[in-house]
Amino acid sequence: MRFKKLEFINAAGQRLSARIDLPEGQNSVAYALFAHCFTCSQNIKAISHISRALTQEGIAVLRFDFTGLGESEGDFADTNFSSNVDDLATAAEFMAENYHAPKILIGHSLGGAAVLQAAAKIPSAVAVVTIAAPADPGHVSHALGDSKEIIERRGKATVDLSGRTFTIKKQFLDDLGSVRMQETIRNLNRALLILHSPVDDVVGIENAAKIFQTARHPKSFISLDSADHLLMDRKDSLYAGSMIATWSHRYLDTEQPAGMN
Repeated sequence: MRFKKLEFINAAGQRLSARIDLPEGQNSVAYALFAHCFTCSQNIKAISHISRALTQEGIAVLRFDFTGLGESEGDFADTNFSSNVDDLATAAEFMAENYHAPKILIGHSLGGAAVLQAAAKIPSAVAVVTIAAPADPGHVSHALGDSKEIIERRGKATVDLSGRTFTIKKQFLDDLGSVRMQETIRNLNRALLILHSPVDDVVGIENAAKIFQTARHPKSFISLDSADHLLMDRKDSLYAGSMIATWSHRYLDTEQPAGMN
């Protein structure tokens, strides 16, 4: 696949680092927008493998670092779930202005919850895909462990997440608590694909069941069998990407290629 390094400005005037992966030697039949997992970046291998599988089917993919993460500007401590949703809406606007508006929204883990929430702000999207996503963004507070109580009491705390330290403020927790996810899922009004591993020990499979039960048709579920939460095994992420591409084509108008930039 071909790719271009990009950047765009978020609602707060900060530069966000992005990359678009384009099909090699063919026109793009559609564009997808990818949201990475909590405290991750656009460069984790699972996203690269999923993007590769999608571009092989003619679907271009834009991925970016949320505010305060990876190569993007901003302070992570000042961000929250709502700001992630706003970043996604801004990314979609950037795609519409410079390429083509995204028809597919894909989110991994907390990014899956974010694309469910962002869909209402991205009218071009006809299909939404969640990978190992929580049924409620408040699930992420479980990863904070005992630090959650400290944050509630002191207003902020430094938290170790997968070997990296982040400052998390009470406003982050308050924002998570304000999200009405069940209503969002029920009123999604988009085709929905849920991918989840039954052995995911970070976000349990019961989250996929709750999302599926709440959502209205059209909706589909694909088991990722023995995959871990981050899809570290290359074959798992490539499989996920190929399944997303195959499923998505059912909801895309592929007779008019979108063209490539």
